[in-house]
Amino acid sequence: MTAAGLTATRGGPLRGRVRAPGDKSISHRALILGAMASGTTDITGLLEGEDVKRTAQAMAAFGARVERLGPGAWRVEGQGGFAEPLDVVDCGNAGTGVRLIMGAAAGFDLSATFTGDASLRGRPMNRVLKPLGEMGATWIARSGGRLPLTLRGGGLKTIAYRLPEPSAQVKSAVLLAGLHAAGGAQVIEPEATRDHTERMLRAFGAKVEIELMADGARLITVPGAQTLSGAQVAVPGDPSSAAFPLVAALITPGSEVTVEGVLLNPLRTALFLTLQEMGADLVISNVRDEGGDQVGDITARHSSLHGVVVPPERAPAMIDEYPILAVAAACASGPTIMRGIGEMRVKESDRIALTAAGLAACGVSVEEEPEGLIVSGTARANHPVAGGAQVTTHGDHRIAMAHLVLGLAAEAPVTVDEPGMIATSFPGFVEMMSGLGGQITVADRLTA
Repeated sequence: MTAAGLTATRGGPLRGRVRAPGDKSISHRALILGAMASGTTDITGLLEGEDVKRTAQAMAAFGARVERLGPGAWRVEGQGGFAEPLDVVDCGNAGTGVRLIMGAAAGFDLSATFTGDASLRGRPMNRVLKPLGEMGATWIARSGGRLPLTLRGGGLKTIAYRLPEPSAQVKSAVLLAGLHAAGGAQVIEPEATRDHTERMLRAFGAKVEIELMADGARLITVPGAQTLSGAQVAVPGDPSSAAFPLVAALITPGSEVTVEGVLLNPLRTALFLTLQEMGADLVISNVRDEGGDQVGDITARHSSLHGVVVPPERAPAMIDEYPILAVAAACASGPTIMRGIGEMRVKESDRIALTAAGLAACGVSVEEEPEGLIVSGTARANHPVAGGAQVTTHGDHRIAMAHLVLGLAAEAPVTVDEPGMIATSFPGFVEMMSGLGGQITVADRLTA
């Protein structure tokens, strides 16, 4: 069978100022907490990608009134809790959405059946189900805890759960369930992950206590029987999305691109630090406080990059950015070693395998490890990455965008299949890159 793809072709420099789409993680949480709360939550800057739209639809299914007021402007009228959905809740490709929603739903006396697209139905939910089960939730699911899955909530008891691996999704699911558990919930986090849930719970009026333990772990406590109140949420620009135009500028000769309004939460900026260590001319300016988090403008100029060893402890703070980091590494001199990234294998796809396969097809030397990736960049004057490949994405939006960015700097065009999935996290990606001067066009019909 055949399908249309997208092809990125090397052209002139990229130039301009753009604004990143709203942060995906914060957008999901704003909708979920707004639906759990009593009263009105007004959201501006919401990411209007397919994943977030699925979460909005799910919140309506659980009894909230969800209304789009204009571009990025949404209103959620919460009823102080979740009601039992009348039908199956389809979360599409939204892994963050379904895991957080299951945690929130577990605190209420209801049954809910969740499903998703082929990718989401193939992703294991056991890491979230394990602590929810210890709290008293029950479920029926396919083997491996895969969707479709019916969850039965209510009557939860307290838990003190130590995360076996860094996961903001698991942490958040337990904290959301703990809001309506007898005795609340505690999460022990050996390595810090995204703290959006903790910050936003406080903005919605919840009590959240955070302590540093003797071994350096964070102990996060939410008391039970808490009531949330509607809030005003301004969603900042997503650093994971900003990474694509910024890296494109770093690897395309003559380029200078500024992305405005990017979230600078210290648990989300590890990629930018890593790029600077690689020699990137990456400047952060106009830093200001918005909604309890810092945001700023980031300017990237074409740079001669060199390989680095990325500290494994950075992985939780930049797990979504490794595919685009690997593209930067492919255009650098020397090897870039990325380890401690096993979490990439259970994302929308096996991102370690697909990143390695895509780069190798473009002439890059790549070594794949069980929980790591080594990219040997061969940059030298007037000798870009070869490119010329048709990259299989398995419907993974970040794999698609990363390889299209590579195509903008490669010697020969790079084509990706299934580009429609880009809209799950970055609607308008092609238009933004084209507006900066990038050449991305619909490919000839691909044989699948």
